[in-house]
This record gives sequence, structure tokens and C-alpha cells, in this order.
Amino acid sequence: MRLHNIEDQKSLTPLLALSFLKEGNQRFVNNLKANRNLLEQVNETKNGQFPFAVILSCIDSRTSAELIFDQGLGDIFSIRVAGNVVSDDVIGSMEFACKLAGSKLIVVLGHSKCGAITGACKKVKLGHLTNLLDKVSPSIEYVKEHYNDTDLSSIEGINLVASMHVEHTIGEILDKSQILRDMYEKGEIGVLGAFYNVETGEVDFIKTMFLENSTV
Repeated sequence: MRLHNIEDQKSLTPLLALSFLKEGNQRFVNNLKANRNLLEQVNETKNGQFPFAVILSCIDSRTSAELIFDQGLGDIFSIRVAGNVVSDDVIGSMEFACKLAGSKLIVVLGHSKCGAITGACKKVKLGHLTNLLDKVSPSIEYVKEHYNDTDLSSIEGINLVASMHVEHTIGEILDKSQILRDMYEKGEIGVLGAFYNVETGEVDFIKTMFLENSTV
């Protein structure tokens, strides 16, 4: 769903932005990709962009947000980093997307069978990757404490950590960014956790945060 101008973007609500993603994922799962001319969209977006959402996802080659949610050029901001971990640079990008560029929705998108989460659970140490994987530790410890019968070397355990990591990342974003928290508390943006199944192509929306004063 490409927004044609700033007026279209301003009139959009966080809940409507979410509906665009849900509808797009349904098209993707059912192999009913929207008919779009990408070269035409290049021309249409040459003078500006009006994305409705910013999505933090993993670098995994199977998790392109544009494909998973069937979006075209100019529709979404896409931030990708192994394990969809958050950093000051990621938060700064989200602040740009929402405060300056007008996006109405923040999505943290985890996925099943994540290599980065697997590495974190196995305590992999490798150069700069070590510090990146350490960001998953709070979710690992949470699962150990609250799901102590879970085998963290199993697919189920890894997926559970990945799911908890999405929720912890949402909390971290709102804790660290006063700009985004203020926008959230005013109902100007929504914050969403989602989980992509690499086996089916389906996205489950596992944590949705909209305030009552968000315009529907």
C-alpha cells in the first residue's frame, strides 16, 4: 500500500497501518501478490517517500519485510540486523522514520529457526558477533527462569527465546527513546511485535501496543 502524498500519510492511523501489513501477509501466503509496476514506482517516488511503517527484522535471507508483507517501493522503512537486535543507531533510524518521515507503526519482526538466536543460545563467541548476540541474553535468562523445562538447544526452545526477544526489544525501544515513547503515549504511533514462520510464510502478531487514544 503506497501512500501517494503527505496528506495520505497524515490521515493514516496506526491501526490502519497494521491492517495494510496483515492484508499484505495474507496475499503473500496465498501467492496473490499485488499487481505493481516497480519501474513505475521508481518514477512515482523520485521526489519523495511516505512510508506508513518502519520494520526491524533479521538479516536472514528468508525474512525480507517487503516480500513478507507484499509492499512496494516507498511503502515501508526496512531495518535489518542479525537477530533483529536494537542499538542506538537502530533507535535513531526509528526516530527518523516516525518523527521526521511520518511513519505510523513500528514493527519488531522475529522469526522461527533464527540463526542469530540459535548462536546466542549456544553462547557463540566470534569477533563483533559476540557483542551482538549478548543483546539476546535477557530473553535467554527469562526463558530459563520461567520455562525451566525448555531445552534451549531445541527448535522449540530457540523459537521461544526468539519470541521473547521480540517483546524485550519493544520494551527496550520505548525505554530508550523518549521521542518514540512520547509519540506512542499520544497515540501518534503504534508498536507491534510479530513473528514470521519460515516454514509457512505466515506472520503472527504476538504483541500489539496501541493506546486507547490512538485514532481508529
